[in-house]
Amino acid sequence: MSRKAASKGPVHTMPADFRKAVASDPVADGVWKDITPLARNEWICWVTSAKKGETRRRRIVVGLDKMRSGMRRPCCWAGCPHR
Repeated sequence: MSRKAASKGPVHTMPADFRKAVASDPVADGVWKDITPLARNEWICWVTSAKKGETRRRRIVVGLDKMRSGMRRPCCWAGCPHR
């Protein structure tokens, strides 16, 4: 069995639309700055894995709401398939 080395830093680049939305919400921005790089990757992948633009936009809105309520990772999602 081979072992894969853990990557350093974020795997995903934060898309402009999600970055703008997080930056526009002081509470979500505070959560974003406080969470780990792995948690950030989970949020980014959750948003970008949507197949339709409508779903992606909804995930951004829902994600901000979840961050405002204290959630540090997306809930009820299998997780980033890139791990």
